[in-house]
Amino acid sequence: MSVRRKLAEITLDKFIVSNRNLSKPSPKLWPNDHRHHPFTDFDYRGLPELTLNHPILQKLESCNKATEFNQIHAQLTVSGLLQHSFASSRVIKKLCTSLNLVSVAVTVFGCIKEPDAFLCNTIMRCYLNSNDPYGALSFYYEKMVAKCVLPNHYTFPLLGKVCAEVGSLRDGEKAHALVVKHGFSSDLFVRNSLIHMYSVCRQIGSAREVFDDGSVLDMVSWNSMIDGYVKNGEVEIARELFDQMPERDIFSWNSMIAGYAGTGDMERARELFEITPFHDVVSWNCMIDGYAQVGNITSARELFERMVMRNVVSWNTMFALYVRQKDYGKCLELFDRMIIEQESSRPNDASLVSVLTACANLGRLDKGKWVHSYMETNNIKLDVLLSTSLLSMYAKCGEMDLARDVFDQMPTRSVVSWNSMIMGYGIHGHGEKSLEMFLEMEKSGVKPNDSTFVSVLSACTHSGMVLEGWWCFDLMCRVYEIEPKVEHYGCMVDLLGRAGLTRESEELIQKMPMEAGTPLWGALLSACRTHSNSELGKIVANRLIELDPSDSGPYVLLSNIYAAEGKWDDVENVRKMMKEKRLGKFVGSSLVDTKENSWLSESNKCHRRRVLYSMLSKIGAQIKLCQDDYFAE
Repeated sequence: MSVRRKLAEITLDKFIVSNRNLSKPSPKLWPNDHRHHPFTDFDYRGLPELTLNHPILQKLESCNKATEFNQIHAQLTVSGLLQHSFASSRVIKKLCTSLNLVSVAVTVFGCIKEPDAFLCNTIMRCYLNSNDPYGALSFYYEKMVAKCVLPNHYTFPLLGKVCAEVGSLRDGEKAHALVVKHGFSSDLFVRNSLIHMYSVCRQIGSAREVFDDGSVLDMVSWNSMIDGYVKNGEVEIARELFDQMPERDIFSWNSMIAGYAGTGDMERARELFEITPFHDVVSWNCMIDGYAQVGNITSARELFERMVMRNVVSWNTMFALYVRQKDYGKCLELFDRMIIEQESSRPNDASLVSVLTACANLGRLDKGKWVHSYMETNNIKLDVLLSTSLLSMYAKCGEMDLARDVFDQMPTRSVVSWNSMIMGYGIHGHGEKSLEMFLEMEKSGVKPNDSTFVSVLSACTHSGMVLEGWWCFDLMCRVYEIEPKVEHYGCMVDLLGRAGLTRESEELIQKMPMEAGTPLWGALLSACRTHSNSELGKIVANRLIELDPSDSGPYVLLSNIYAAEGKWDDVENVRKMMKEKRLGKFVGSSLVDTKENSWLSESNKCHRRRVLYSMLSKIGAQIKLCQDDYFAE
């Protein structure tokens, strides 16, 4: 009984203490005597005024952790300070700038009874700085409009930028209507934001109306209008406005240069570039990119060499140009120079994608591995595009195990990533692995596209998997409802032809909804020669000669068919036709990388040529011996 009595007494004491605390008055912002409080200032009426001298606000300004802020927030809420406009503005600003906690700022905003436009503008700006314009637009409607907070002249430039980034013309027009309603039409900053918004939303006529209605225009107004015309493809009107400008800055010149370069008018772009009073790196990059778009490597390289200071965009434009023009060697040479010079720029993702593409097409596995090592050493994060380029390089160079390692480490895979793996297994004769990869792709939920089926059908062709090829072709048409293209028919014709099904191959060509080109007939002709179907081969060869009389390939194959049948007169007739039309067969060539210039380069070291020919001769003899042993077995 004594234990129960003690517990009851303790519980009663706690209850009494709790009630005493609850009965106490709430903490006051200022003591009764304002005149002697060290943290209080007074306005012109003699009333207390809140300033940064307040101890809680001083703590707020110095805090840099979310846990510290939570404690300060609790004190602000209990003391009632949070409802003071000055305190709430400092809280929202702290959350949106130093701490970058916009979601917490929105929550705190919801607790404020009478928010003002400053709080809304601060949160919307934080959303924009975080590249989340949709969040800003959602906040505007769900919080600012819902709480009937009146906008000010700082709200509409932010709202115009939000609508431009979202690309919502409807919301932009609503904002314009509110601008007129609240009397901000004459505000220069508001008007400039509307010009930009209408230009981005491809309403250049509305942008021009806002521009013409302005009694006062600044450099931003002119540049926004010119940039809008350029990006909407009206370069000539942009030039008229450019010529009317009272003064121009570097942005004005660059906009016009980019406009001419974008339309491929490099002559006029060059004229403007040469008379521009000052060039920055953007001016040079616009010109180089313009020449790159029209495929003028010489002029692009000339300007590149003239640049005093280059940034990574300058280098990337040249890398991409060389890759586009299939001059992969120059791309790697320029990359080596970039690494050596180490100016103010270092390779980024775009640089390495171009370089890896060049390595893949040249078969430079050693260089590709070096680039991979460079990425790991410099902690370059592999995104989907860069990872796909890396595994494509390994796949094309025959290192499928390394390609699979890269593929397995990818957190997310695009359809191109899957296609690269399927293609890699296919071109190296691993048809079954290619099909396994395709089935794995289906299970993962990634929807295959037409390129996927080209890769799968090509893999079946290289491995002679006729039934599997027919199954994939049927799956593509029936399940995925992908209309077969010439490439798909080409793979099927090649697959059937290699299997000796030349008649079926011909029937497939005849049933094609589009006209069969020379590659398809050529594949069938090659199959006819391989499988000694001379009758069909002659028909196909004559068809090919009709389609492209300047191609020597059909003549050579037709001549070989006649020779196999011992029809030497017909062989002679075909060769006479080739001589009359001055057709010749190009000599085959192979790429042999020796980490120097070339084995067959024009140099005085003739022994290299002899060594190479000797090696090729030995390889040929070895192949012949292997063939003899095979047939003997």
